[in-house]
Amino acid sequence: MNMLIKEPEDEILKKEQAFKIIRSILDKEGREAIYDLTGLAGGFPIKKEDKKLLETYIGPAIYEKKLEKLALEHLGGEKAIAFNRTTTGILATIIALTKPREKIIHYLPESPSHPSIPESAKIRNTEYLEFDNIKKFHIPEKTSLIFITGATMDHKIIKIKEFKRIISLSKEKGIPTIVDDASGARLRTIIFKQPTAIQLGADLAITSTDKLMNGPRGGILAGKTELINKIKRVAYQFGLEAQPPLIAAMVRALEEFKPSKLLRTLKKRDELHLKLKKSFKSFEKTPTGVMIRPEKIKKEIQKHQIKTPLSPKDTSYLWSMILLKEHGIITIPAAGMPGASPTLRLDLSAADAQKLEPDQIVNILEKSFQKLLKTAKEPPKAKKLLLGG
Repeated sequence: MNMLIKEPEDEILKKEQAFKIIRSILDKEGREAIYDLTGLAGGFPIKKEDKKLLETYIGPAIYEKKLEKLALEHLGGEKAIAFNRTTTGILATIIALTKPREKIIHYLPESPSHPSIPESAKIRNTEYLEFDNIKKFHIPEKTSLIFITGATMDHKIIKIKEFKRIISLSKEKGIPTIVDDASGARLRTIIFKQPTAIQLGADLAITSTDKLMNGPRGGILAGKTELINKIKRVAYQFGLEAQPPLIAAMVRALEEFKPSKLLRTLKKRDELHLKLKKSFKSFEKTPTGVMIRPEKIKKEIQKHQIKTPLSPKDTSYLWSMILLKEHGIITIPAAGMPGASPTLRLDLSAADAQKLEPDQIVNILEKSFQKLLKTAKEPPKAKKLLLGG
């Protein structure tokens, strides 16, 4: 099997190639020709009156308290802190609440984890154990922190019984729990009507302010005061905390957030999924859109009697890059960070999705798939499209 994207460095080159294509489209056709369907488009909704306050000490003095009030309404808890990324919030938590050679346990509905958790564990020199089967889940000796993922990178949602079971076991042993609710803080509570992580008994919960809401790329961690204070110390030591412009934008995003916007996507999602079935059998529904996994993409290619040496992941990366170059559609496999899910997912909660009707999306997917069939047979062409050169 021929793998074009082998290392994280290759993923960085792929991301840079995607950015090059985005710049080209912007230069030639403008912002209206781009459709960000990642669900991570975010925004920076600061107001004119905010700008004069975005100074080193005045900014946090004004906006940290405003953010905390809104964050506690959104997530629950006693105290909150803003980070420049959810990833840095996870890193700060692991450094603050664990010691080298201790254990970090992680339960999620479906592996693999977002790379930020195991990679942060490596930095701290802690042992990392991951479970996605509740029957196999256990808490070994020397465990100092337990992670729960509320919604995976492919938007699979944790079952509430499993959530409660892990919280119960952690409390029996007196081990703090943190919920990675990057998108789950909205998906779980709004679409699936689950309580917040804090209401379910978690000690900490972290979310991303650009995921399924019009906020900047950043993270908010909320929870028990004692734990937040320890994490805050680490954040300040290593410069991981969000800076004033980011905090102000988070405040405005939380003020503007309306759950009804997510709920309105459900009808459009169902319509799109139904129409896609005529051309593709392997697209699945997500809470706010549709997706197709890499191994299913390769099977769709093989149904057309096309032989390709490319790996399933590469076929997903390739289709995503074709969607970007030919149709201006941004998806995570093309432009995402190293370690992001290779699943091709179209999120209909994105603002740009409002510019596309289901029939248009189906037509784009059909046309781009025909280009994929041709390109998948020629690895050199596929490599050039993915990595440039």
